[in-house]
Amino acid sequence: MERNKGFSLIELLIVVAIMLIIAAIAIPNLIRARIAANESSAVSSVRTIMTAQSAYSTAFPNIGYAVALVNLGGSPPCTPTSANGCLIDTVLASGTKGGYSFNAVGGNPSPQGANTSFSVGAAPNSPNLSGVRRFCGLNDNVIHYDLNPGLVSTLPTATDCSNAPFASQIVQ
Repeated sequence: MERNKGFSLIELLIVVAIMLIIAAIAIPNLIRARIAANESSAVSSVRTIMTAQSAYSTAFPNIGYAVALVNLGGSPPCTPTSANGCLIDTVLASGTKGGYSFNAVGGNPSPQGANTSFSVGAAPNSPNLSGVRRFCGLNDNVIHYDLNPGLVSTLPTATDCSNAPFASQIVQ
């Protein structure tokens, strides 16, 4: 009697089951790696925005720090003006990058009208998927974070950044 070459249904089901087990082990690690990468990108973006705010303040002393995040960007080819500082890329200036939302606000105008302070905030677009922690910074150029236990996607404000839990947790 001649035997057909090939795999039986049981053998194929065993292979599929093994592949599903491997996928079940790998997917959570992949999600955690993506969250870590997004959070690292968010910290880098907050630092970039803070550096751009300092450069903007130097370039436009009559305005001080930029009023809004969009004022730090500009589409190439870019000629620096107070409306488009040409200091950050257009993706970051749009307020969303790498699974995070960003905001930058200049404030506390001096009697001459120049903004003497700023705040930067970053929050995950989809908490627990694109990121977990929220980040913020003020014109002291120190980046703070909270562990976001409520898993909210609201951007931290200057007041949030100055108070607990942000104030005591610094990104090293």
